[in-house]
Amino acid sequence: MPSYTPPLRDMQFVMHEVFKVTDEFKALPPHAEVDVDTVNAVLEEAGKFAAGVTFPLNISGDEEGCKLDKETHAVTTPKGFKEAYAQYVEGGWAALSCDVQYGGQGLPFVLNQCVYEMLNSANQAWTMYPGLSHGAYEALHAHGTEEQKRLYLPKLTSGEWTGTMCLTEAHCGTDLGLLRTKAEPLGDGSYAITGNKIFISAGEHDMTSNIVHLVLARLPDAPAGSKGISLFVVPKFKVNADGSLGERNPIFCGGLEHKMGIHGNATAQINIDGAIGSLVGQPHKGLAAMFVMMNAARLGVGNQSLGLTEVAYQNALAYAKDRLQMRSLSGTKAKDLAADPIIVHPDVRRMLLTAKAYAEGGRALATYCAILIDKELHHPDEKVRKDSAELVALLTPIVKAFITDNGWAATTMCQQVYGGHGFIKEWGMEQFVRDARINMIYEGTNGIQALDLLGRKILGNNGASLKKFGKLVGALVQEEGVNEKMAEFINPLAYLADQMTKFTTELGFRGLQNPDEVGAAAVDYLRVAGHLVFGYFFARMAQVALREVAAGNPDPFYQAKLQTARFYFAKLFPETATLMRTARAGAASLMDTDAALA
Repeated sequence: MPSYTPPLRDMQFVMHEVFKVTDEFKALPPHAEVDVDTVNAVLEEAGKFAAGVTFPLNISGDEEGCKLDKETHAVTTPKGFKEAYAQYVEGGWAALSCDVQYGGQGLPFVLNQCVYEMLNSANQAWTMYPGLSHGAYEALHAHGTEEQKRLYLPKLTSGEWTGTMCLTEAHCGTDLGLLRTKAEPLGDGSYAITGNKIFISAGEHDMTSNIVHLVLARLPDAPAGSKGISLFVVPKFKVNADGSLGERNPIFCGGLEHKMGIHGNATAQINIDGAIGSLVGQPHKGLAAMFVMMNAARLGVGNQSLGLTEVAYQNALAYAKDRLQMRSLSGTKAKDLAADPIIVHPDVRRMLLTAKAYAEGGRALATYCAILIDKELHHPDEKVRKDSAELVALLTPIVKAFITDNGWAATTMCQQVYGGHGFIKEWGMEQFVRDARINMIYEGTNGIQALDLLGRKILGNNGASLKKFGKLVGALVQEEGVNEKMAEFINPLAYLADQMTKFTTELGFRGLQNPDEVGAAAVDYLRVAGHLVFGYFFARMAQVALREVAAGNPDPFYQAKLQTARFYFAKLFPETATLMRTARAGAASLMDTDAALA
């Protein structure tokens, strides 16, 4: 049976020692009083909830899955899920970073993200039920009418209701311009929504009294394509003017998907038959409103894989220390045992350290993005808000794609550490692998994220956003460039940063001549950018660790941090050289292949 220990020490290191979050909070009026003790107390209690309440339900929830009653369209979640959710709501976790105006606690978003990392480690399928509600909350908070905010935000904030995002249809996934769901005006400000949606996570369940669906649909006069999409809030139960529940809306679960993983989450086919909804935002401008939810979800999906990477690593490490197989190539290490623990073998260490590096780099990136969001929302200086928003936009596809690609690799390697036992269900590793696989697919496949990064976020503004991140790298290089102890981290980072400018410019010129060149290079490009970002954060973490060691701090945590950073730069970071070469290979070997694909 697997186990899970919340990585509180590493979270505290990243938040307090690397990013000094409480100093950042002092510049944000709503969070100026949030101190180190508050941050640590929240993380500790959240860790207890994740490890003690939701983690024990992970394997049983996977085995039991969700059940649909086709007569009533009701979905029953696995045993214990509903009770765990009630504890979650009672503990105030749903309201942690929500607006105090709607009953929230008003704590920084970065705290919420750290809590969700632990929840995702403990039970990704369960965590998706409250997780999606945050996206619905953000979309309505940003674009809802005052009436919609009054009716829905307090219940979403408290967790009394959950939310969904209803985008995908059977004939269109990423290309939402093809969607067919219709919205007919009823003359009183409401609309009758009719259509069918698929792959709706947490689309139906028994954990709350109401579900707030955000649905994309077309008005009768809508222009074709994505410019004709509107967004509607369509509750499972209609909501009366006083906030009480009214009659059942005809928006039902018609089926549950049979999936590779996340069995404990109800991935629903939603049938909408004249359900009553209200318009969110402006007509035909639904994608702008929905992108608030989608971008929140993309950061959340990266967090899912971060959580799985951490829990898979913890269990693989424990197994490697205990499992006896063969003797060390450099001589017997455990003379009193029949064989050495497999952790002595170089390749086992390679797999373990890869997972550890991907977890620590991902945690730094996810935490940094959450801090940027807090600054975007609350910093009094407009320029700081704008710069923070621009950096978040740049980093979001990297969080979603790079962390989830790494999470798949890491969970698979951790399964490999177990050998044959990793393939057997009772050890829990195969579930981590299955659950991790979806994260590369939904909320925009990772290929789409790569196109978004290179085509829109970088080439779309002539590299301005990339230059802003480059200034952060340049400042660190300038600060530590003459420090010999930092050379093994700074030199490769500085070299890649220099190469990145030339690399990007070259791809941009090629794309002007043939847009397929951008499509052919995008996935490789995103991984190069991901390593640039990870390299920057690993250098910053090494910087802190070296200072502590130099000051005589005997805590082995700092030596461990340095060893992980050295491994990352020696064994993982050099992937960038190959990736730049394959990106430069161009589109011809992909597109001039009609005979090969006949």
